Amino acid sequence: MTGPLIRVILVDDQYLVRHGLRFIINAQEDMEVAGEASGGREAVELAKHVRPHVVLMDVQMSEGGGIEATRDIIDAIPDCKVVILTTFDQEDYVYDGIRAGAVGYLLKDAAPDELVDAVRAASRGEAIFRTAIAAKVIGKAIRSAHDFRAPDQISVTMPPEPFTDRELEVLQQMAYGLRNEEIAARLYIGESTVKTHVHRILQKCAVEDRTQAVVFAIRNGIVK
Repeated sequence: MTGPLIRVILVDDQYLVRHGLRFIINAQEDMEVAGEASGGREAVELAKHVRPHVVLMDVQMSEGGGIEATRDIIDAIPDCKVVILTTFDQEDYVYDGIRAGAVGYLLKDAAPDELVDAVRAASRGEAIFRTAIAAKVIGKAIRSAHDFRAPDQISVTMPPEPFTDRELEVLQQMAYGLRNEEIAARLYIGESTVKTHVHRILQKCAVEDRTQAVVFAIRNGIVK
C-alpha cells in the first residue's frame, strides 16, 4: 500500500456495530478507523478534530441524529464524504440524506466487501445509493431540484457548453452511483470512452469530482 490511508469515522450508538465496522475497516490495507462517535453531536466535533475522508453515519441515535450531523459535517469540512449506514430502507431517510449532502446510503446488512467498496468509492467522490428504493428517491430529489441543498462551492447555473446526448446518458448513470465499468456495460461502450465522457462532464460542470457533478445535475434538473 502506497499513499495516505483513507481515514474513516464510525458513528453509531451501538458499540457492537462499531466494533464490527472497526474490524472490517482496519483489516484493509488502504484505510483506517480514525475515530468513533456514539451520536451526531459527538460526531461533528470529532470530525472537526480528525478531518476524516469518509464518515459512516447511522441515522437514528440517542445523542443527535445522523441527518443533522451529516449536514453539519459537510458544512464544516466540505471535502469530507458521508455515507449513511442504517437498517432503514425508507424513502424519507434516503432523500433527507441526499439533501444533507451524503454521497451514499448503505444498509447494515451489506456484505463486508460492499462496505469497503463503498468507502473507497466515497473517498473518490463517487455516489453510492444502492438500496431497493434509491432510484425512486433520486427521482424525487430531481423533481424537487429547486429546493435541493447543494454545497456552496457548486455552481447552480447551466454549463456554457451543452452536454452531448452521450454525456447526458453517462451523467444519468453516474447519478445512480454506477462505476465506470458498470456504465460501460450498460451503455455498450468501452470503459476508456466512459472515462473520457466523465472527464468532459466534470469540465463542463466546473466541478472536481463525480459527486459534485451529480449534485449539479440534480440541482439543475439535467438528469431524469
